[in-house]
Amino acid sequence: MSGGRLRRVDEALRQVIGDALASELKDPRVGFVTVTDVKASPDLSHAEVHVSVLGDQSVREASLAGLQSAHGYLQRRVASQLRLKRTPTISFRYDETTDRALRIERLLEGGPAAGSAPVDDERAEARANAPRGERR
Repeated sequence: MSGGRLRRVDEALRQVIGDALASELKDPRVGFVTVTDVKASPDLSHAEVHVSVLGDQSVREASLAGLQSAHGYLQRRVASQLRLKRTPTISFRYDETTDRALRIERLLEGGPAAGSAPVDDERAEARANAPRGERR
């Protein structure tokens, strides 16, 4: 499958699943979930749906469990909405991009980031590991 067509299929999958999550899914475990990206395999046998979840670790785990539970419903929704020869099997993955962005923002503001070394230690380590001509 060509790259352009695969991107269009990814976007169509993202739209259908996002709409279903926003308006039709009634599972109370699924909190505020946003579909951030979809990556379908070239043969359309599988599609990995990346989601972000507003909340802490327990909310994230509950939402992912709810999404896995709703897998069959969402699979049927995709099959009925998109006219594809083969409907990809959907799996859900948590997208850590937002977490990384918040961590970087805290580092830039000078605040501590959960689970990270202080900024000065990271800079010292980077200088020590840099090639000889690039040390400052």
